Amino acid sequence: MGHKIVEAVIENGQLKYIDKKLPAGRIKVHLIYDAIEESLPTSEVTKIIKESSGIYKDIDAQNESKKLRGEWERNAHN
Repeated sequence: MGHKIVEAVIENGQLKYIDKKLPAGRIKVHLIYDAIEESLPTSEVTKIIKESSGIYKDIDAQNESKKLRGEWERNAHN
C-alpha cells in the first residue's frame, strides 16, 4: 500500500481545506498534526544552557548550518 501526503485544515472536527483532490469512496488516514510547543520554565532553560555551555565552542555554526542544509537539499528528491 502506498502513502500520499496532502495538506489539510481541520477545524472543530470538520475538514475545512485540503490542497489536493482525494479519491472517491472511503479512505483510511493517519493524522499527524503540528502541536503547539510548550515553553520550558526559566529554571529548566537555565539548567539546559548551563549543561550544554561550551560543548561546541570550536564549531563554526554558520558554516556547519550551510553544510547541513546542502546535504538535506541534495537528498530531498531521493
